[in-house]
Amino acid sequence: MMAITASMVKELREMTGAGMMDCKKALAATEGNMEAAVDFLREKGLATAQKKASRIAAEGIVATALSEDGKKAVAVEVNAETDFVAKNEKFRNYVADVAAQALNTTAADIDAFLAEPWAQDTTKTVKEALAAQIAVIGENMNIRRFKQVEEQNGFVSSYIHAEGKIGVLVDVETDVVNDEIKEMAKNIAMQITAMKPVYTNDSEVDEEYKAHELEIIKSQIENDPKMAGKPEKVINGAIMGRLNKQLKEICLLDQVYVKAEDGKQSVAAYVAQVAKANGANVTVKGFVRFETGEGMEKKNEDFAAEVAAQLGK
Repeated sequence: MMAITASMVKELREMTGAGMMDCKKALAATEGNMEAAVDFLREKGLATAQKKASRIAAEGIVATALSEDGKKAVAVEVNAETDFVAKNEKFRNYVADVAAQALNTTAADIDAFLAEPWAQDTTKTVKEALAAQIAVIGENMNIRRFKQVEEQNGFVSSYIHAEGKIGVLVDVETDVVNDEIKEMAKNIAMQITAMKPVYTNDSEVDEEYKAHELEIIKSQIENDPKMAGKPEKVINGAIMGRLNKQLKEICLLDQVYVKAEDGKQSVAAYVAQVAKANGANVTVKGFVRFETGEGMEKKNEDFAAEVAAQLGK
């Protein structure tokens, strides 16, 4: 039997919000498999939230760059070790140069991007230029990811939140481009920033995900005393109701628009309202949302212990 460590229990608690003993039991029941343990807790109704291991810990910034005609854009994330460096003007200027190059790169992935010539000095590769910046700034740095968006039948909207903590691109197909449509796109970008949708609409949600969630919801209802003895029709209705509610939370166009005056209007309805008012055909086709450090773990630093170790204590 696999030994369940305190750090494993701590990680599961942070992921789910469940109690310490419940997390320990879940890990024991699943032989230490973290994903299975999360499902175990959700099935038992013990997970207060489905928090994946995406604690925002790494420092750095997200930057965007747009073409002059607004039809192409890119978001990039560049990491550093400390917030102090992330706020440094030299670091920010460097990240802006990375974004400018990523806007026009034909690289398919980050490795190919790092291998291409650095636009600011073509005698170096992007990776070599990064190494030079590390030497100057004195901290480890990493160009983590980039994502391009292009829309020839409309425009791409860009939004940066909290000085680069979050960057969003919105792909808007439209036959009318004016200030009202652009303002709508900005509002959608702010919605994405705040509400963290996973998909643009429910047609993007794969059937495997839906099937997995249905199994979780079925187990939750089976463990719910309030549902005991209910007719099968009622139980099935409850299952589908919970699934649809969950899908509305993760699909952008189905979410409640955060600025809705009635507190009920969906994002899709808001887009349609603005489109009608401007005699336009508007479709929000997709989005990119980068949050600095998401999915990364920052090393635990015990400075007192570090100093003591250096002093030989």
